[in-house]
Amino acid sequence: MKIKSLAVCAASALMMALLSGCGQTSAPGTAESGDAAAVAEIDGAVVGENAFIITLYPDVAPITCENFEGLVKNGFYDGLTFHRVIDDFMAQGGDPNGDGTGGSDKEIKGEFSSNGVENNLSHQRGVISMARSMDMNSASSQFFICYADCTFLDGQYAAFGEVKEGMEVVDSFLKVERTMGGDGAPSAPVEPIVMEKVAMISDDAEGHPRVEVKMAPIPVSEQAEEAPAEEAPAEEAPAEEAPAEIPTGD
Repeated sequence: MKIKSLAVCAASALMMALLSGCGQTSAPGTAESGDAAAVAEIDGAVVGENAFIITLYPDVAPITCENFEGLVKNGFYDGLTFHRVIDDFMAQGGDPNGDGTGGSDKEIKGEFSSNGVENNLSHQRGVISMARSMDMNSASSQFFICYADCTFLDGQYAAFGEVKEGMEVVDSFLKVERTMGGDGAPSAPVEPIVMEKVAMISDDAEGHPRVEVKMAPIPVSEQAEEAPAEEAPAEEAPAEEAPAEIPTGD
């Protein structure tokens, strides 16, 4: 398969980029394991300390949700990683190849307005969406979770769910040491950020399907653990700081 790229508008400019892949092995020097006691219970589902819950919206993107649920139920995502993490933008995962070229054996229709499908779920912080190539109907298994409001992606990507609990776990990926990726941005984790177990759990109170993602110990860097959090300068708006690299799939 080829590495996929796509064009989108960010900070009033049309940009093109390539995204690379991920690894699948754990490493030493990690944060505490998710085997610790549960810290929350949401609509009857216990959320682990090192886990997060995604609520799916089949009414918004039925094809995408069906595909994602099928992969989850088959254990497809177990052991895969988040291979691309970009500050003020997104965390991307779900590539079985480890190099940004992978996917499942199926590609699906892109459920977004530029592909003729209404989708009113905006790419806000915590929203999950499908990565794809220039081919609008090429989404497969790779997905991304927004760290900031990325409305410039609306109408171009199939948003289909939202992290409703445990977003702080997704935020912790930003504390992992990263090196320069193929996109020219410090986005490639030095140690793999591994999804240990991804499984369907009980629906929420409104009947929306939900997925729990249990992470292996997050390989937080020692510098990140020791350094106090710094506030970003007021002039650094997420949309302006988002790099040219846009989520791509297989």
